Amino acid sequence: MTVQLFIPCFIDQLFPETAFNTVRVLEKAGCTVIYNPQQTCCGQPAYNAGFWDEAKQVGQKFLNDFSGEHPIVSPSASCTGMVKNAYDDLFTNTVIHNHCRTIQGNIHELSSFLVNVLKKDYFGAELEGRAVYHDSCSALRECRIKEEPRQLLERVDGLELVEMRDTETCCGFGGTFAVKFEAISSAMAEQKVHHALEMEADYLISTDASCLMQLQAYITKHQLPIKTMHLADVLAHGWANI
Repeated sequence: MTVQLFIPCFIDQLFPETAFNTVRVLEKAGCTVIYNPQQTCCGQPAYNAGFWDEAKQVGQKFLNDFSGEHPIVSPSASCTGMVKNAYDDLFTNTVIHNHCRTIQGNIHELSSFLVNVLKKDYFGAELEGRAVYHDSCSALRECRIKEEPRQLLERVDGLELVEMRDTETCCGFGGTFAVKFEAISSAMAEQKVHHALEMEADYLISTDASCLMQLQAYITKHQLPIKTMHLADVLAHGWANI
């Protein structure tokens, strides 16, 4: 199967190895991955800040950068959810309405694509330790993804997956929320990390780099004995030539 790869801003600028691992996992699953280097942003930052005209301009470029011919796969439930849901606000009954609907039906978050489309959940990954999984708001509430990442993690050799308290509670990032309400955001990150530590977890794993950036910042500041990892990095661990 040929797939189009969408790499969000956060991953492109701050976590490029996650992008490469996404390619490695997709290729191991038997996919031919094509990447349009002209792609940029899905428009979510502007949309969430209330600048819908600007978000529409960025979103229209996104729609032009991808075709409806092949599935679009992204290692981000947040950006996938933006396209699937918020584009309804931006492009319904516009001249690109039909193309938008095609793209919306064609974009997939990585774990959902692997489990629900390719029907594959084992990639030979190896990672020793205990892990908890954080349900990002976008994955759980916008993309309806819950069991797929857990199914993939349960097939990672050497990894013990356990459930922490309040796994479905927000980590406190929320884009500009973390800037406008710093104290609340930090307290939410603290709660999430300490729930993971209660389970004596070595790793805190999620589908969204933005959540992981928020949580790792708290972990690093307080020098805590736990590490965040993106799902794509876990699935490529132990076999990819990194």
